Amino acid sequence: MTIDDPALLAEVTAAFHAYEAALMADDIAAMDALFHDAPTTNRFGVGEVLWGIEAIRDFRKGRGGSPQRRLGHVAITVYGDRFATADAEFFREGAERRGRQSQAWVKFEDGWKVVSAHVSLEGVTS
Repeated sequence: MTIDDPALLAEVTAAFHAYEAALMADDIAAMDALFHDAPTTNRFGVGEVLWGIEAIRDFRKGRGGSPQRRLGHVAITVYGDRFATADAEFFREGAERRGRQSQAWVKFEDGWKVVSAHVSLEGVTS
């Protein structure tokens, strides 16, 4: 199995940053387009457990915007030609809170999509 094929790594990296831009702009349509449209897609957040794309969509619509953040370390790895992981450290703007985000990406006919995501926050950092 090939790990981190340069062309595929560039594709996933671009998709990851497109999602981050959509998140910071609260562009719900763009975020939805980057998540797999299926009941098997899940997202576990700081205070929510969302099973299926419809639950994820409902959460985004009711959230009223995304907290602003800046990315820290980001690690993206592509396994073979259809699966990738993206793990990121982030810092909430205006607070000294560090968080973590993990995403599993799969390449479908219409491009790379998140099939599973997890977001968590830790306490105050120094």
